Amino acid sequence: MSDPVRVLGIDPGFGTLGYGIIEARASRVDLVAYGAIKTESGEPIPDRLLKIYDELEAITRKYSPHESAVEELFFFRNVTTAIEVGEARGVILLVLRRLCVPIYEYTPHQVKMAVTGYGKAEKGQIQRTLKAFLGMSETPKPDDAADALAVAWCHISSRRFPGGVRNV
Repeated sequence: MSDPVRVLGIDPGFGTLGYGIIEARASRVDLVAYGAIKTESGEPIPDRLLKIYDELEAITRKYSPHESAVEELFFFRNVTTAIEVGEARGVILLVLRRLCVPIYEYTPHQVKMAVTGYGKAEKGQIQRTLKAFLGMSETPKPDDAADALAVAWCHISSRRFPGGVRNV
């Protein structure tokens, strides 16, 4: 990796969508930004999806990532939650595709393995590891933003050690 590569990591969500942006150079990875897009549960679903679209588009334009990494959905016990997150994920993919940002997808297991080397790592372990890797003074919060940074880290790791990268 000779030229810097800026990656936007996304942890899909409907109530809270986490994002994290890191930039990798040949010998280091730097934190650029992270945070969350939050929608209100009492708002109509189309309005919440529009907020996700607008805010993610603004973040993507502001930070100009070269690539994106999106966590794949996993099993949900609540069907309504699964549908809502699936709708939000569709909006995420649409924003990234419209802005011509290449999209890569990773399972939660792949993300945990890339960050900690253990596929069943707990959130706290992932957050502490990211804090150390990225030289952060505080643990990344909220959890959704930390998860998004982990997804971005997973993508950078996959670029450095190819084999697990899946482009959409």
